[in-house]
Amino acid sequence: MNSIVLLLVGLGIFALGYFVYSKFLGRKIFQLDPDFSTPAHELKDGVDYVPTNKYILWGHHFTSVAGAAPIAGPAVAVIWGWLPAFLWVTLGTIFFAGMHDFGALWASARNRGKSVGSLSERYIGKRGASLFLVIIFVLLLMVIMAFAVIIKNLLISNPEAVIPSWGAIIVALLVGQAVYRYKMNLVAVTVIGVVALYALILLGDAFPIVLPDPILGMSPATFWILALMVYSAIASLLPVWVLLQPRDYINGVQLFIGLGILFGAVLLSAPTVVAPTWNTAVPEGTPSLVPLLFVTIACGAISGFHGLVSSGTTSKQLDREPDARFVGYFGAVGEGMLALGAILATTAGFKTVAEWESVYTAFNEGGVGAFVTGGGAIVSDGLGLPVSLAATVLATMTILFAATTLDTGVRLHRFVIQEISESIGWKVGKYTATVIVVALVLALTFSQGLEGEGGLRIWPLFGTTNQLMASLTLSILAVMLLRKRRNPWPALIPLVFVFVMSFYAAIVQLQSLTETGDWLLLVIDIVIIVAAVWVAVEAIGAMRRARIEEPEALDADAAFSNRNR
Repeated sequence: MNSIVLLLVGLGIFALGYFVYSKFLGRKIFQLDPDFSTPAHELKDGVDYVPTNKYILWGHHFTSVAGAAPIAGPAVAVIWGWLPAFLWVTLGTIFFAGMHDFGALWASARNRGKSVGSLSERYIGKRGASLFLVIIFVLLLMVIMAFAVIIKNLLISNPEAVIPSWGAIIVALLVGQAVYRYKMNLVAVTVIGVVALYALILLGDAFPIVLPDPILGMSPATFWILALMVYSAIASLLPVWVLLQPRDYINGVQLFIGLGILFGAVLLSAPTVVAPTWNTAVPEGTPSLVPLLFVTIACGAISGFHGLVSSGTTSKQLDREPDARFVGYFGAVGEGMLALGAILATTAGFKTVAEWESVYTAFNEGGVGAFVTGGGAIVSDGLGLPVSLAATVLATMTILFAATTLDTGVRLHRFVIQEISESIGWKVGKYTATVIVVALVLALTFSQGLEGEGGLRIWPLFGTTNQLMASLTLSILAVMLLRKRRNPWPALIPLVFVFVMSFYAAIVQLQSLTETGDWLLLVIDIVIIVAAVWVAVEAIGAMRRARIEEPEALDADAAFSNRNR
């Protein structure tokens, strides 16, 4: 298989999704209203609620949901062959992720920027909402802990990426000031920001930073984790326009340039896809494709974490309701394109089948490392860049996306803790909530050693938890659509498929954890399964009631918002 065919077919499917299916969703299902007053205007505070240019908001949303997951998931899943991964990424993106991300953003904007956890109380009930928040709490912990460790590992293994990764923060701060304080032209600021970012990449490639061991009495691993959490805490508390928005926007532009470089190299060098189409000789111990494919590739097909971002930060910055299609659906398409790039890098970035098999010796042996190696080889062959520089570009891209997910995750977790405290009659301020998040993450991350081994302790449960979260978010959308007497099937079909596959995967994982005697993960998995089933039962009841109740009036969203001020 020539990789160019795979690239063009994939891009063609994404184009059809955005230009055809997303328009259908916007016009017929969500019925976007340009005159609707979004939370960014109604609750404008200059900190979290800020009306934002849709291109800047797309950059924030896209890079917050992307992270390293749409790279890592497909880069692992190709062990089953390139075809299953390709089909799930492309079809999952346009019919599942697009609907989920777009829908969560629309639903939250219609409810004063409330998170999906809070929305579950209105559309499913109080019992379901409490259990929903439990799942969200655990999911965000997994994301923050794991991404801190992933970034730490990348900074240590790719010292060339240290300067551009941290220098990007300065670039973002300057971009934020230029756009919001000095009202400079966005195109000019974008060009200058991207040029500065790539200059930092060249500088980092020339001057790699290897930390001394020890540094300030700590190992490099401990130092990086602490530095990342301090940065994330500060970033999560700053007004979104100061750092979060400009950082994510520049990173989003940088990603598309990076993808353009990778896709351009594929077109120029036309590497052969050496990985099998459907791998019938997987290494011993590799789990079954069904259902594991559908939880291994989450981001890049559909991911519950996206619903948290859509309803947690993005909806609070939506300028006009019609912008939700570009920000939400095209954000999902952008992530699908990144996942497609990961598939190409890890299946066509090796010269022979034997070379590919030497990397994929066991399940979870591919991942980000295979993407950097394979993608670097393609870019070097296609564009003539030195292999080290090509690898630095891809490593920096991965770190920057993971970092944006990290700081957004801390911000979201702060919101969740505040929502949980409100539900039990307490009031926790944003500073206290942020301290709780950071303290909890650090305690768990360092629970098994100062190298951060505990950061990945509960990560094996991420795939199933994340996808169960996606199905529960879709259940809220289904109830909302039924109440408004709109076609619920675009939400119901992906809801049923994702719930069945993720619940099946959770049961398989339960059996595996029982056999290995990992009691901590076993207990957490049981809690997640029970909570998910309970919420699902509550959701089914809510859907039945929605079908027989009076249709929800067109102004019901505004009425509900007024009652909850």
